[in-house]
Amino acid sequence: MAQDQVFVGVDVSKGTLDVHVHPGGTTGQFGNHKAGWRALCAWLRRLAPGDRQGGIALEASGGYERAVARCLVEAGFRVHVLDPAQVRSFARGLRRHAKTDAIDAAMIARCLAATIDEAVPYRPDPHAERLAALVAFRARLVAEAAALRGYRDTVEEAMVRRMVAARIAGLKLAVARLDSEIAALIASTDRFAARARMLLSVPGVGPVLTATLIAQLPELGRIGAKAVAALVGVAPFNRQSGRTDRGGRCRGGRRAVRAVLYMATLSAIRAGNPPVAALYQRLRRAGKPAKPAIVAAMRKLITILNAVARDQKPWAHAT
Repeated sequence: MAQDQVFVGVDVSKGTLDVHVHPGGTTGQFGNHKAGWRALCAWLRRLAPGDRQGGIALEASGGYERAVARCLVEAGFRVHVLDPAQVRSFARGLRRHAKTDAIDAAMIARCLAATIDEAVPYRPDPHAERLAALVAFRARLVAEAAALRGYRDTVEEAMVRRMVAARIAGLKLAVARLDSEIAALIASTDRFAARARMLLSVPGVGPVLTATLIAQLPELGRIGAKAVAALVGVAPFNRQSGRTDRGGRCRGGRRAVRAVLYMATLSAIRAGNPPVAALYQRLRRAGKPAKPAIVAAMRKLITILNAVARDQKPWAHAT
């Protein structure tokens, strides 16, 4: 990192942008609206000319960050959207347990400075952002329907049961409409359609997992097998110290992707996907409990999908 470079952390909330500049500690606060974004851009240009700009980082905050991130990119700044879990882990490593908007902005700036060599710049992609929004909302509706079905089983009041049933039926229609919209968006976007054809060639992989991977795991095919397994949260991390070895343990990862991958893995096992089903059956015969065996099968499936996306060849011809 050049000594005179500055790194900017922006903590985004619905109404405000808290800004911290590292090093130096300069702070500012702006409104999270068009006038505030323009003021932030002007403030940043005065603070650090182009040759001193190391980068600007924001946390992914449920969508509130997208418009300001696009504005900053259009203004010529190098922008990074960081995973909140990464920033919190960084803060805990510094023993910063307090959490306020100002502290968060400082941690975001320092996290970017520490990881700038690996950080990937944000590039606005309207098609990808729309697909991600549709897929995320679909998952929310599916979860709501599942919760309501569980609740219905515990209720005896007839009127409540009818209202719950009507709500579940409405959610089913909404999910079907989303499925249609997602399919149309993928089919009309060349790069999505090409990737979908490759992923759907793998036995057990259906439209839901395909859309989820395209929308929420864009790194698929661009990084190694171990890295993609870690991103999903199915890679065991070693827990060894001295003579103690407690075996690997999976942690972290993208929960939404992992949940859909789990269901797809069960389908792949039932569909007889040779490497996935064979691995699962071999582990079970060796005495491995069902859950670790399924996780291993999930890791195998995402590795296959990563290779298919990397080689851009259907699974039957993948090496």
